[in-house]
Amino acid sequence: MDFRFTEEQLMIQDVARRIAQEKIAPTAEHHDATGEFPLENIRTLGENGLMGIEVPAEYGGAGMDPISYVLAMVEVAKADAAHSTIMSVNNSLFCNGILKFGTEAQKQKYVRAIAEGREIGAFALTEPQSGSDATAMRCKAVRQDDGSYVINGKKSWITSGPVAKYIVLFAMEDAAKGARGITAFLVDTTQPGFGRGKTEPKLGIRASATCEIEFHDYHVAAEDVLGAQGEGFKIAMGVLDAGRIGIASQAIGIATAAYEATLDYIKDRKAFGAPIGTFQMTQAKIADMKCKLDAALLLTLRAAWTKGDTEKNGGRFSTEAAVAKLTASEAAMWITHQAVQIHGGMGYSKEMPLERYFRDAKITEIYEGTSEIQRLVIARNESGLR
Repeated sequence: MDFRFTEEQLMIQDVARRIAQEKIAPTAEHHDATGEFPLENIRTLGENGLMGIEVPAEYGGAGMDPISYVLAMVEVAKADAAHSTIMSVNNSLFCNGILKFGTEAQKQKYVRAIAEGREIGAFALTEPQSGSDATAMRCKAVRQDDGSYVINGKKSWITSGPVAKYIVLFAMEDAAKGARGITAFLVDTTQPGFGRGKTEPKLGIRASATCEIEFHDYHVAAEDVLGAQGEGFKIAMGVLDAGRIGIASQAIGIATAAYEATLDYIKDRKAFGAPIGTFQMTQAKIADMKCKLDAALLLTLRAAWTKGDTEKNGGRFSTEAAVAKLTASEAAMWITHQAVQIHGGMGYSKEMPLERYFRDAKITEIYEGTSEIQRLVIARNESGLR
């Protein structure tokens, strides 16, 4: 196996690292404290191809591969997880599904503006009563005689919802058909019938704006149906596979930041007349952190490679994506926990970013499918049992 990255992959990693360190890291504390959406930084990411890394150049993207996406996401997440959340939604959840299932007109209208960072995209699947069980959605789509639809209902926990121009929406057309009754739509939030609720006050990723959205007799033209009628659940699950690679990358970035900060701290901090890094208990924690971090990275790169391969040859990468997301998110939570513990009181203080890494890490075990759902996906795919 060849673990070397290509020149192009290293180039986009370098671009992401430069922007992350020069633009994002200096503002991370401010955005976390205020919850202010980092629009200027997101525009900079878009101008440099990072909001549409796998989007072909003809639709405004960088035209790179899934490995490049992982490398860039890790760099941005190291600087600030909230920025990487916005980046992940635009890349994985918004652009990915339209590129795979959309028409040429839909790609030109919806993907280009998002990939170039001129507009923000969102993905609307979750509802107040349906999170992991997406088929329990109540947001209703009623087909009209001309092929258009009228949408009524509510969606919750919509990342970038307060600022999104375009949204990939999933609504129930025929509840009797269950998963096969769900259809996907492309929504322009400037049109009548669309409304936003309050921005959610979150534990972490606070600059990544999240809210409820509502539809009151919202009209969707026939040309804005994404994919075929009743294909929405299939689209959503495929998009979430790609999204899980993004969240695994985010988790690695958060964990790496905490790990590197800890390595510096254990060399400088002294107790009982010696650097705490010389203590066996500290060394054991460092060794375990390193093992978990490397395992998460390699599994995520495997998932990204598999995604690129299967998209060329057909097939799914859901198991690899779930393994990567589960491993990386739980590693991030464990590593940030240990980092705070090693830093002691300073780890608990807002004077250092450790407590932010700890708060940000938790969400990686929840969105794009909880750790419990990842275990179900893995086990069912391995056993063939449902």
